[in-house]
Amino acid sequence: MPREIDERKKRKALRKLRKAADLAARGEGPELSDWEKEFLEEVEERIETYGSAFADPEKGNLEEPMSALQTRKLKEIDKKARGKGGGFKTRKPLGSKKKLAYTPRVRQLDEDVESEAPPPLPPKRQKPTLGVIRGSELPQKPDAAPRPKRQKPQLRVISNDPPED
Repeated sequence: MPREIDERKKRKALRKLRKAADLAARGEGPELSDWEKEFLEEVEERIETYGSAFADPEKGNLEEPMSALQTRKLKEIDKKARGKGGGFKTRKPLGSKKKLAYTPRVRQLDEDVESEAPPPLPPKRQKPTLGVIRGSELPQKPDAAPRPKRQKPQLRVISNDPPED
């Protein structure tokens, strides 16, 4: 079932597919694998027949002729065909870094200078021991005077009337 796709977008996608196939046929870069050749042919055929190379709306914009993944693979194939990239690359495991077999000869500057003795560190303070203190065992402050008791606030009525004689 064909989907309504803008003709310009279809022509643009077909032009990119054909251009990548032509560049690969010229031999400027490494030769395309069988899978890559088949991919270009099938996507071109689907776009010509159905107007789009994918049907699942989760795989890309339904207004585009190719899905996001198909577009990315086409760019990789195009790079490979131009000779700019190696195509699909495999990642090396993280632990495969080679260790240096030699140690570089580096002059240590601090060997030439006589080292001064570092200043002595201050003595460490001992941590206080924790325990239960009762109210009678609390140290009393000699300067502390007892606080005066607070009085309850009182209500005073002030009138604006002139005083009577």
